[in-house]
Amino acid sequence: MALSFFDQFASPSLLGIPLMALAMFLPWFLFYPTPTNRWLDNRLITLQSWAINRFTQQLLTPLNPGGHKWAMLLTALMLFLITMNMLGLFPYTFTPTTQLAMNLGFAVPLWLSTVILGLRNQPTLALGHLLPEGTPTLLIPVLIIIETISLFIRPLALGVRLTANLTAGHLLIQLIATAAFVLLPLMPPVAFLTAVVLVLLTILEVAVAMIQAYVFVLLLSLYLQENI
Repeated sequence: MALSFFDQFASPSLLGIPLMALAMFLPWFLFYPTPTNRWLDNRLITLQSWAINRFTQQLLTPLNPGGHKWAMLLTALMLFLITMNMLGLFPYTFTPTTQLAMNLGFAVPLWLSTVILGLRNQPTLALGHLLPEGTPTLLIPVLIIIETISLFIRPLALGVRLTANLTAGHLLIQLIATAAFVLLPLMPPVAFLTAVVLVLLTILEVAVAMIQAYVFVLLLSLYLQENI
């Protein structure tokens, strides 16, 4: 049976049982050790705690104090997205964040929470974003429609951006790997150069996996800042 390049993005199953939940929760038990009650932990836990503290501090510095309640949620989301993005770079694994439905499942509720928070705490200012000050009278209906569309397009942009970047990277890696495999018996020097490009692209994809998770959470924090 001929396989498609897009088969790697299909949710795997074993004996008719979807393995999506296993792919999502297993890395938490493997890559994130449980902190102990000792004064001195191992290097991995120390590095993990330092990275989380630095990220939380950088993320919450521009936010008003009212947004600091979201610190645990945004930090946990950042770790979750990084883990899921990196998961697909391992052999015989699956990347859950290449599924648009899953990404929208994160983006829509969190974006809607920031909008509801703004309408509850400062309704005048929240609705004022739909119409810039000093707008000519004839342009008021058009600008309100445009700003409303841009407001509702935000969660879609969050989900599509994450899905598209990861999908494109994985497809490019598979295409170059296939080319290196095909060229190996025909032109070994060219296959070697292709393999070098593949290694460099894999390193780039690791960076993309971390950057896209950071961008996703950063944009959510910006949406939160507008409504607190």
